[in-house]
Amino acid sequence: MPEEVLFKTDEQVTRTEIAEALHDAAEQIESGDVQLTSDTEDQAVTVPESPRFEVELERLTDSETGDQRYELEYEIRWTK
Repeated sequence: MPEEVLFKTDEQVTRTEIAEALHDAAEQIESGDVQLTSDTEDQAVTVPESPRFEVELERLTDSETGDQRYELEYEIRWTK
């Protein structure tokens, strides 16, 4: 199935800013209506009552430098 990215942001911010964004997102998810906004785009979506929720923590190692990085992902998904 082809993937179509409808909205994406990627920026370095403080833990406090991340916590505030997640708090705001939690309130929107609870209401069922989520509005995603950035400087260049807007996207709205309705989250169903019982979607799947996945939490994933990964440790990745750069094959060239050996540097390690971590990724903590919260994912909500559903089918139409």
